[in-house]
Amino acid sequence: MSEQNPLPTIWRTPDELWEIIEPILQEHDSPKSTGRPRINQRAALDAIIFRMRSGCQWNHLPRELPDDSSVHRTFQRWVNSGVLDLIWERLVEECEELGGVNFEWQVADGAMGKARFGGISSAPIPLIEPRTASNARSW
Repeated sequence: MSEQNPLPTIWRTPDELWEIIEPILQEHDSPKSTGRPRINQRAALDAIIFRMRSGCQWNHLPRELPDDSSVHRTFQRWVNSGVLDLIWERLVEECEELGGVNFEWQVADGAMGKARFGGISSAPIPLIEPRTASNARSW
């Protein structure tokens, strides 16, 4: 029986990818000049990727990743400042140069959310006959 090499993690940012992302973070999310220092950006990105890939709650991040509240705060800051959008745009450009993005066919799945309060209130409600002795089922 031959030994197999373990598969790489699905949340650690490879060095080649980090070389693309790091300049964006340095420009648009530079360290604060005062106060408590921020967590390591690469570790924060790893934790965010883990959270998005696994679907776990923020407070269930593995212990080897930074503190959950710090990661969540970093994620919110990046979303609100548009940093994640800039990263996405840059990665799409990189993939496009490699011929890896095909925008001819896309799909979005909207079936993941619940229909709150029974769906659309303007939808017609089907009439249901009242149950009487004459139309009751006999099992």
